[in-house]
Amino acid sequence: MNLVEQPRILVVDDDPALRDLLTSYLTANNCSVRAVGDGVQMREALAEEMPDAIVLDLMLPGEDGLALTRAIRMQSEVPILILSARGEEVDRVIGLEVGADDYLAKPFGPRELLARLRALLRRGHMTAAVAVQTSSETQAFGPFVLDTAGRRLLRDGGEIHLTGAEFDLLAAFVARPNRVLSRDTLIDLLKGYDRDPFDRSIDIRVTRLRRKIETEPAAPAYIRTVRGEGYLFNPHGGDT
Repeated sequence: MNLVEQPRILVVDDDPALRDLLTSYLTANNCSVRAVGDGVQMREALAEEMPDAIVLDLMLPGEDGLALTRAIRMQSEVPILILSARGEEVDRVIGLEVGADDYLAKPFGPRELLARLRALLRRGHMTAAVAVQTSSETQAFGPFVLDTAGRRLLRDGGEIHLTGAEFDLLAAFVARPNRVLSRDTLIDLLKGYDRDPFDRSIDIRVTRLRRKIETEPAAPAYIRTVRGEGYLFNPHGGDT
């Protein structure tokens, strides 16, 4: 999708009033919106056309938002913005762990939702600040090759599946080796909008990424925690 065109947004929420509100607001802001009320309708919509982003409520009749996020991630890296009611922090954390890109607590302002969607869309099309600042299209570390043009991570010729959010985080680390990056710095690079001071999405994303590149995720060699400061990416792994 070219960002000058209308991004296609799929809204999945069982509240008709909220669906109507988001449809009207996003449409007025140059989005093409389809709104459905449950997982069955969501699957039908995805079978017809994959959107550019999905706004997905956690509390749905039938399959809930967590199960649907897992199902979406099995077939696509489309950006997913989860909606959750206040007090559901555990569900929001799990949502990020299973592959969502961001979350927004209800009640929320439609302007904030639009800003978050735009940030996800920019990130998905390599126009966010996280784009790797290098003239090379590939970067090697350990047994891995990061293909920045193809947005792929390879190991021994095979591709390791990364979500868009995981790729962007790894690209940010690879572009800034042996530097301590604070959580605030990473959030600024990856999100590009005002953040919740208790935002845990970076920590969750690091955990997901470690599971895919570290031999021992509990004792990481590549993405190291610097207590009280943030994270440091060591491209040599255990070798200094």
